[in-house]
Amino acid sequence: MNADSELRFEPQIILSSPLSPGVAAIRHAIDFALALLLALLMLPIFAILALIIRLDSRGPILFKQYRVGKDGEVFWFYKFRSMVVDAEARRAALEAMNEASGPLFKMKKDPRITRCGRWMRKYSIDELPQLLNVLKGEMSLVGPRPALPQEVAQYDNFQRGRLAVKPGITGLWQVSGRSDLTFDQSVKLDIEYIVHQSLWLDFTILLRTFSAVIKGRGAY
Repeated sequence: MNADSELRFEPQIILSSPLSPGVAAIRHAIDFALALLLALLMLPIFAILALIIRLDSRGPILFKQYRVGKDGEVFWFYKFRSMVVDAEARRAALEAMNEASGPLFKMKKDPRITRCGRWMRKYSIDELPQLLNVLKGEMSLVGPRPALPQEVAQYDNFQRGRLAVKPGITGLWQVSGRSDLTFDQSVKLDIEYIVHQSLWLDFTILLRTFSAVIKGRGAY
């Protein structure tokens, strides 16, 4: 399947970023520079994590799946694998125990999560490979979280406004409660971010992310 041509979701509500072309270019340069710096600094940590994941359970070190990005473009999204290899096949049997609202699927005690996956998720360590998505220009450091194609297929017009900007590794949703929020609350925060987007807002969200990660609240 070609992610660029066979899957696409058109935003049905028109939102525009308040960033001027010049500021948008500066933001992109900052994203790339910080992502590259973090990736290089964390290479030893990545190697240790890869070994832990491989020793903890069978399967690949990285997990990838299609996610929907800016303007409905679909791309390969990367994470450190935190679940058993047949997690997607086992999801149908767990649907009745879904604790999330809207099109999302979340369980606080999801039996598919591995031992090391549980603490990686608590501190968002599994999200670090998305630095590669930032370097490829598919994501930003800050923005709405990228959704699954089957989730976006259920969006109404307002919710598709999330597709107006590049998705991010962190965002206003993540520093305001994460999985403790309802889906509607999360979408409203994402739209609020898009409407008020600025370099200063990105900076404050990045600072707040460190506190949110350390506390681990709402992460599962």
